[in-house]
Amino acid sequence: MLQVAEKYRKQDFWSAENLKYAQPHFRLEKVARIVNRMARGRDCDLLDVGCGPATLMRLLQKNVHYYGIDIAIHEPAPNLIQADFLETPIKFRDRKFDIIVAQGVFEYIGKFQADKFSDISQLLKKDGTFVASYVNFNHLNRLIYAPYNNVQLFDEFRKNLSRFFRIDKIIPTSHHWNHHEPNRKLAKAIQMHVNVSIPVISRLLAIEYFFICSPRGARDPQT
Repeated sequence: MLQVAEKYRKQDFWSAENLKYAQPHFRLEKVARIVNRMARGRDCDLLDVGCGPATLMRLLQKNVHYYGIDIAIHEPAPNLIQADFLETPIKFRDRKFDIIVAQGVFEYIGKFQADKFSDISQLLKKDGTFVASYVNFNHLNRLIYAPYNNVQLFDEFRKNLSRFFRIDKIIPTSHHWNHHEPNRKLAKAIQMHVNVSIPVISRLLAIEYFFICSPRGARDPQT
């Protein structure tokens, strides 16, 4: 693990930080595309862990019923819960979910990582899917955002995740020579559809990864 200060940001920090994501960005649009295809038009319940301003909700098809949890909720609603889920277990009343998404979360949870993996595994239905994002800290021109307190190389994060879930697929969110999302229209259009890891290139140039997971012991995913 690459050592960084284990400082945990609280509600005042996230109240301001979340507003940066009120408009969809590339990773959010890509995870919405993945979820909509995963749902295949069926009714399903989705929990967005670390939902921020719940921007993902606007990108999902109507058959995907959205619920969110975050430390700083700007617009309270029945399908949103404000909670510091480092201090308490991740849960949404007594619900279990077909799909759980946690993007831009695990870089900030330090020593709580295993506990939060465990929480999510308990909320996922036996045939459900968990989609987690994680920054590629193997990047050739790696940048580490100051608030990160949980910085792991690819193999270490994958190993820790696999203790709680079966990892069915790993997808780079995007590729760029510099460690940031694509910002040109053509590059975004192309990379929105790149759903495979490219040997050598992805390890060096992937910005982040999506880890698409099933509960341990689940049946083989349908092709």
